Amino acid sequence: MAMSIISPISGLGLGILAMAPFWGAGCASTPKAEEPVPVLPPPRSQPAPAPVSPKPAEASAPPKAGPGEISLFDGKTLTGWKESDFAGRGEVEVKEGRIVIGSGVMTGITWTNDLPTNNYELTLEAMRVEGSDFFCALTFPVGVDPCSLIVGGWGGGVVGLSSLDGADAASNETTKYMNFENGKWFAIRLRVTPKKIQAWIDNDPVVDVDTTDKKISIRVEVEASKPLGIATWATTGAVRNLRLRRL
Repeated sequence: MAMSIISPISGLGLGILAMAPFWGAGCASTPKAEEPVPVLPPPRSQPAPAPVSPKPAEASAPPKAGPGEISLFDGKTLTGWKESDFAGRGEVEVKEGRIVIGSGVMTGITWTNDLPTNNYELTLEAMRVEGSDFFCALTFPVGVDPCSLIVGGWGGGVVGLSSLDGADAASNETTKYMNFENGKWFAIRLRVTPKKIQAWIDNDPVVDVDTTDKKISIRVEVEASKPLGIATWATTGAVRNLRLRRL
């Protein structure tokens, strides 16, 4: 009798085939339902922050003197200075780090301490606050003689030395004309050596004169400014950052 022989391997294969649909059904991925996206409530309106009032600006301290320099103004007081004894003078006060020289017939300040008379350099900043005449008549020593650098005189625009050989700033070889806007600071530098007087305004040269054989003097009106002083004429001016350096 012929017997059909079924291989164990074949039987195993048939079993696997028979079970395949179940595996496939179990492994097939079932798509998940999409989850709803949460809806956020609209942001609540926040009250606007209260405005912050700006702090009032404080007067800055004057820059420290550089090597070899001497500060002539501490930014707070008139220490080392006095009001010049001019008839009809205006008020002088210190505020906001500057010396304000008020309007009068002539108003000014005079240095009361020692200073060199040659081989030195003076620097300062000056401003015409209001008015239309000179806001800085800087009187200074040239050896034993005084002289003045006039800034903004004779109606507001003349620059020059008063006086050389008897001629004042409006009528000698140093006479120049410049525009000085009220409310603007101008940097002034003056240098005195045995044979020269030189001056600059905002680094532009305005005076360069050989003083050999010249008669140097001042106008009588600024006599109270000697030996070193700053004056205004019918004008309010201000000065700050005054320095002296020996050469």
